[in-house]
Amino acid sequence: MSTRIGADEVVGTDEDPAVEAARRPGRLRRQEKWAALALLLPATLGFLVFYIYPALRGAWFSLTDYDLLSDPEFTGMDNVRTLVADPQVWQSLRITAVFSLASIAVTMVLALGLAALMQRLRLGPGTRALLLLPWLVPNVAIALIWSWLLDANVGFLKNLLEQIGIPGFTFYNAEAALTILVLISTWAGLGYTALLLYAGMLQVPHDLYEAAALDGATEAGMFWRITIPLIRPVLALVVVVSLIGSFQVFDLVQVGYGNNPIPEVRVIYYYIYQQAFNFYRMGYASTIALLLLLILATLTFVQLRLMRANRSDLA
Repeated sequence: MSTRIGADEVVGTDEDPAVEAARRPGRLRRQEKWAALALLLPATLGFLVFYIYPALRGAWFSLTDYDLLSDPEFTGMDNVRTLVADPQVWQSLRITAVFSLASIAVTMVLALGLAALMQRLRLGPGTRALLLLPWLVPNVAIALIWSWLLDANVGFLKNLLEQIGIPGFTFYNAEAALTILVLISTWAGLGYTALLLYAGMLQVPHDLYEAAALDGATEAGMFWRITIPLIRPVLALVVVVSLIGSFQVFDLVQVGYGNNPIPEVRVIYYYIYQQAFNFYRMGYASTIALLLLLILATLTFVQLRLMRANRSDLA
């Protein structure tokens, strides 16, 4: 309502409560939008500066002969032709693929069993925290510890294994080197992977297990027909993250072998490092890095589609 003096002068107004209530959600949404932008800005700037810009610069270097000592000169597709004809690239990729498949397979099998055990036993937070300890140890420290334990001369674990009939289990044994890297990687990531899977298992309604048990289902049957299908998105996440991490293995090789690895464990990441900082072929190293990016992007896309990671049976 308004009170008028004369024909047009307004001396007071009362806002309609319905109009005010309709405007309030719009103002809240605008405030939340600006708050969200302010919170995302630091992370976005960091992503642009430390990820996008180096990636674009690396893509440019892949088209040049940059050697870290002089200005880069454009060479077109010369680095690509060199890569295709370089047998060491494909050998390094083969070694990395074997390491990745073996470490993911072993870790996933053990982690699923450990997560199922935690789900059944209802272990306390202290026990679960202990599982994270190997994952919290820096990779450099892990490489140093295991290189000492498996040292050819004074390695305690190496000597212990010899006493039980397993000789030659050292870093520089060509036949055992890749197996050792797989086991060390499994030891370091097992607890973290198991906890991720355990968190997914906690989302499965307990009523499903009770109903299956009443119908006579066994523990193994419930695990394969209830647990595994219902944690598929978590499984997809764990597999993709593990795949990317395993293809980027570097610390164990660089530190464990004292910058002098044997050919049997020269993974692709270490080969890129050699080309860039040992042989000063930054342009060529950038080309190999782009190849690795394409491989990981393709494998990730295929895995997510095959595992239907965007759909959950719990929905």
